[in-house]
Amino acid sequence: MMLLLWIAVFGLLLNSLACLWRVLAGPSLADRILGVNVIATNTLLVLVLLSILREQSFWLDIAIVYGLLGFTLTLVASRLVETGRLRFREPTP
Repeated sequence: MMLLLWIAVFGLLLNSLACLWRVLAGPSLADRILGVNVIATNTLLVLVLLSILREQSFWLDIAIVYGLLGFTLTLVASRLVETGRLRFREPTP
């Protein structure tokens, strides 16, 4: 069982390397945002698997915080792509 979990960790790390290539060579900004989002999700899964493998629950706390940061990053990047700005401006009359 432990060997299977370690194989999953290394598989996720290899997937993250492939997504890093997509981030660096992506033809569009949307591809790069998607690549960063997948890397964040893979990192979250690796942290959860490390928590199971090491039998230490503080890795789960780190994974929760990392997941929230990844979600916030995705929202901010999507807003930037959609509107071209990060802050809301009132329309001037």
